[in-house]
Amino acid sequence: MELVRAASLTGYFAVAEELGLNTPRLLRNAGLSRSSMSNPEQMLPARAVVDLLESSAAASGCLTLGLRMADRRQLSDIGMVSLLIVHQPTLGEALDVLSEYRNRINSNLTLQIERHERDVFLREHFALTPPIYTRQVSDLALAVLYKTCRAIMPDNWRPQCVCFSYQRPGPVDRRLYDTLFDCALHFGSDFDGIVIDANDLDSVNPRFDAALASHARELVAGALTPETRTVAEEVEQSIRILMPAGRASIGEVAHALGSNVRTLQRRLEREGFAFSDLLDRVRVQQVSQHFAARHLRLTDVAHLLGYSSLASFSTWYRNRFNRTPSAGRREVQSGTAGASVGH
Repeated sequence: MELVRAASLTGYFAVAEELGLNTPRLLRNAGLSRSSMSNPEQMLPARAVVDLLESSAAASGCLTLGLRMADRRQLSDIGMVSLLIVHQPTLGEALDVLSEYRNRINSNLTLQIERHERDVFLREHFALTPPIYTRQVSDLALAVLYKTCRAIMPDNWRPQCVCFSYQRPGPVDRRLYDTLFDCALHFGSDFDGIVIDANDLDSVNPRFDAALASHARELVAGALTPETRTVAEEVEQSIRILMPAGRASIGEVAHALGSNVRTLQRRLEREGFAFSDLLDRVRVQQVSQHFAARHLRLTDVAHLLGYSSLASFSTWYRNRFNRTPSAGRREVQSGTAGASVGH
């Protein structure tokens, strides 16, 4: 089941009160209750959490609801794992810990670290099947990731930029972005994420203490066990990385995972999956996000999903959703924030 910690909603009630929202009604409509959120370690249905944030943003007309929640966050809100993260010797190792324990924080949120020569792209991907609109959750996750990096790096450190796939907000909302991120911002980007210098991953954490790091590891190990990724999860992660370059074939994925095609097929079969099913699932998860980016043409979306031509993408989309890509994009951009792309 798709679950997230109740701690993911930290700050929601304070923001909702500021915005004058009818929280009992919104909670009831999302299938949640205030009591179910009282324990930060309580696991909640991910779709209900997404629905609560998106419906709250729609009801208030506030597109920065997720960012307002993030502005109230501390690294400690991640839970016990924050002890381990903050005492890692480098940013790269801290991000590795964040990935290692991701299922204990949010099983639907994956962190991709993509190296491109001197630049590194940090992307967080919120995956639900079928997908739903997740702007507030994505903004919240991105802001928390930024604050996590800031907590580990020297006080004067800033990333190269933070990127958003949607268009530049108006002047009133923009003030919150500038305050929260305090660095270069790029809107209308091809992705949501943070761009840092490759050397930043090896930069020494000024707060690192070897004794405290060892103690934190013992504490976390005694309470939590990092979830090992399944082969299917590893394949999906590789597909997300390779797909925009048109390289998400089973051969390329097998090579990226240090395997060969036949071995990878057998390992997937043991878990009850076929490569084609995983490729289709990733495309279904990502297509709505690309449709929401108004600056992307349908040809651009086709390429980002690994298709060499718009015709091939259109054929897949019509067969998958029984409507044209143009109709699907209009539905996503029509303001029906909670609408699912698929059935």
